[in-house]
Amino acid sequence: MSTPMVHADRVRKSFGTHEVLKDISLSVNKGEVMCLIGPSGSGKSTFLRCINHLEEVNAGRLYVDGVLVGYREVNNKLHELKASDAAHQRSDIGMVFQKFNLFPHLTALENVIAAPTIVKKIDKDVATKKGKELLERVGLSSKMEHYPAHLSGGQQQRVAIARALAMEPKLMLFDEPTSALDPELVGEVLDVMKTLAKTGMTMIVVTHEMGFAREVADSMVFMDDGRVIETGTPDSVLLSPQNERTKSFLSKVL
Repeated sequence: MSTPMVHADRVRKSFGTHEVLKDISLSVNKGEVMCLIGPSGSGKSTFLRCINHLEEVNAGRLYVDGVLVGYREVNNKLHELKASDAAHQRSDIGMVFQKFNLFPHLTALENVIAAPTIVKKIDKDVATKKGKELLERVGLSSKMEHYPAHLSGGQQQRVAIARALAMEPKLMLFDEPTSALDPELVGEVLDVMKTLAKTGMTMIVVTHEMGFAREVADSMVFMDDGRVIETGTPDSVLLSPQNERTKSFLSKVL
């Protein structure tokens, strides 16, 4: 068996006395698209943030492509990596947030090439050529010199996807990427994500877009109250849920 792209082993995470993740164990294979669904506050976004060590875990282990995330292990004890080493790990993981987080003083193209030139020290001409290709890929070839304030929400989110891809990540994390968009703009972002999935990119997507999840995902995980309640194919989870909590949730959103 090949090494999973993501492997979580009994991951726990608390904020103060509030336990947000309770023994999360799951694996995502290379080239797989996994969708995480569940009510707000169930731990989905926190789990994504733990995968690239934006949040520390309190117990358990998280691996990306076989490498322990955020820590080194010595004699069964975890030692947190230096910030620079954690940042280096994180450069292999692209993340797209609910909010677009674009630099307002940079054009779309400048937003896309900033990280490759600054973090990876890629030659600016090389990064610019790649950046133009990525913006064309997400349907924004005519908006390269536009600033975020002059782009719609859907266009800004597509720039954010291109920016993440510019780092040539091995894994893409999407945290409800359409939740801040007007309904009529959701489709243009989902179309880009569908195309990306077809290229074989490993993706974990937190989403409330059940139609998208059913069409694109290879696997689906329903989370509630910090736990994995049910896993399976999208059809099995959405059409034939086994757990009563899953049934109750889906009856309200489908």
